[in-house]
Amino acid sequence: MTRRRSRPVAALLATLALLAGSVAQAQRYDGPLFDAHLHYNDEAWRAEHTLPDVLGRLQRSGVRAIIANSRPNDGTRTLAAAGEQTRAAGVTVVPFIRLYRNRADYTGWFADETIHAMVLRELAAGTPAGPYRGLGEFHLYDSANANGPVARQLMQLAQARDLAVLAHVDDQAIDLLMAHAPRARLIWAHTGIGGASVERVRALLQKYPMLMGELSYRPGLTDAGGGLSAEWKALLTDHADRFLVGSDTWINARWAGYEGLMADARRWLADLPAPAARRIAWDNAARLFGLPEPAARPAE
Repeated sequence: MTRRRSRPVAALLATLALLAGSVAQAQRYDGPLFDAHLHYNDEAWRAEHTLPDVLGRLQRSGVRAIIANSRPNDGTRTLAAAGEQTRAAGVTVVPFIRLYRNRADYTGWFADETIHAMVLRELAAGTPAGPYRGLGEFHLYDSANANGPVARQLMQLAQARDLAVLAHVDDQAIDLLMAHAPRARLIWAHTGIGGASVERVRALLQKYPMLMGELSYRPGLTDAGGGLSAEWKALLTDHADRFLVGSDTWINARWAGYEGLMADARRWLADLPAPAARRIAWDNAARLFGLPEPAARPAE
């Protein structure tokens, strides 16, 4: 009798497990997002991704604030000047100075005094949305170039003026950059796109209390189903106050797929405890730049 009863019970339990799995897969974090790595480069705003297109994508994605940077800085100024439109979309623009006037600047900015002079001019001019709040994104394809004279000057400038820095670098360059300015607020773009181990990321977070990790393009972050991998779920849960969400719209294809990128982020955020998901999605970046709680989302 016991055996005959166990079969339907086992079947029921299996069905419930499948239903629970389906519900979990369908879950999404549904709170506000702060896109901490957004580019509005000239090939975007000169082509199909006009200001209305961009703001529509942000609004549909539930993005309520952005770190805006562009090559050249004209795109950032365009976003910063669109106060009426950004307010209508419910989006706050946090402007950063990018170090690139053109693609040629990517590989030599760290030793180019004209880049330092350009940054000083931009800081003095500010934007229609207020003062610049940070520097970057910049790249260092060789970590040793973190010791270049302009790299050192700009890290020290950021520390002195309380500017955040968005840096696309490897883990060795994190140590070198922080040596120039130990109290600088450094946002590590992609938290190491080269794939620094979770153990190395954890060690750097412990070593540098002002270091934050931005998670676009991060290898190993998610599994085949789009959920968090076990090791990253553990790291993000343990250090939920140290990570940020980003899109990295560095090419127009990223803009074309923007809503999908943000939906993907909402999928893996749902794998975290709700307070941790909210910190990574919004609270950490909002605290970094002194943003208030977002108002009710405007109608699309």
